[in-house]
Amino acid sequence: MARALYIHWPFCAKKCPYCDFNSHVRDNVDVESWKKALIADMHAEAQVAGDVADRETLTSIFFGGGTPSLMPPHLVETLLNEAEQLWGFDEGIEITLEANPSSVEAANFAGIAQAGVNRVSLGVQSLEDETLRWLGRLHGADEALAALEIAQAKFERVNFDVIYALPGQTIDQWEAQLSRALGLGTSHLSLYQLTIEPGTRFATDVRRGLFAPLDDDEAAELFAITQAKTAAHGLPSYEISNHARIGEESRHNLTYWRYQDYVGIGPGAHGRRGGFATTRHKKPENYLKAVSARAHGIAEQRSLSKGEQASEALLMGLRLVEGIDLGDLGGRLGIDAGALINAKKRDHLGSLGLLWTEKTRIGVTGKGLPLLDAILGELVAEELVLS
Repeated sequence: MARALYIHWPFCAKKCPYCDFNSHVRDNVDVESWKKALIADMHAEAQVAGDVADRETLTSIFFGGGTPSLMPPHLVETLLNEAEQLWGFDEGIEITLEANPSSVEAANFAGIAQAGVNRVSLGVQSLEDETLRWLGRLHGADEALAALEIAQAKFERVNFDVIYALPGQTIDQWEAQLSRALGLGTSHLSLYQLTIEPGTRFATDVRRGLFAPLDDDEAAELFAITQAKTAAHGLPSYEISNHARIGEESRHNLTYWRYQDYVGIGPGAHGRRGGFATTRHKKPENYLKAVSARAHGIAEQRSLSKGEQASEALLMGLRLVEGIDLGDLGGRLGIDAGALINAKKRDHLGSLGLLWTEKTRIGVTGKGLPLLDAILGELVAEELVLS
């Protein structure tokens, strides 16, 4: 059963124009109501897992959002205490909280660390004021650097996000910013190319012709530079957009990418457990009503076919530099390893230098990573997608 817990805090001070996450702006948040609802939702998942003695202890907890650094530290502490009573914690559990680097939230860092959070992920996004304004962020570059300094003093491990491959961004511009980011001393960096997501303000802006995304070839060149510079600095990629010192990888995110079970609570949270997919109500008010009526926030729960599970596992696992062991996956799901992928496409992609194989393990090469989406569409056996 699940060894990871995701807790979604849906509230933000402002909706960013590139963001398609389940985030909402509210003038007032009733913290006591949210505490009761999240605890009830947690108990509902624990009941599904069976007796305490039968549950696996948690290896990671992740507070995502939204902006969970807006949560009062006492609420974070209460939820962690409840999770520990319900599941128990592994020695060395990783507890991550996403944060925005505004001065108000940075002031909460001491309390959040004292509550038990030992890893923070800062949404820095850029080290340039002009870019931050364009991205709709509420903080400036100096504020981000100050928050990062506080975070490094308060938490055992720190990650921060940077968005690149912006419209018109040159190689020199990105190299300069990446070198600066690498010099800030964190053990983990999440470096994401700007993606124009449907339903966002940026999608509307592109449609109206207000700006054009960076050309694919130029973005691929920036990606190659990113891979080379991070590796040379001792933070090689272990997933297409994530870079870390050896041993400092995000244990929680590896749970997703290795397709292991996890519990997701809070508005819009997804979960995977025992072959079932769970989705919570997205709108905060609907989530609270659901928990009040049924003692859980689940909007949909459905059984995944073995084909669906295999397809999801491949789509997630091939993002990893370590690749995926088809023999192990087939054994877990009771599917012949040879039926998981299109063998002819595998051989063709391998001949192009886009895919590597080692016994029953396969993975995407550095050359293939910029083409990951296209490779996945070719490689995953059609029978799995349709099953």
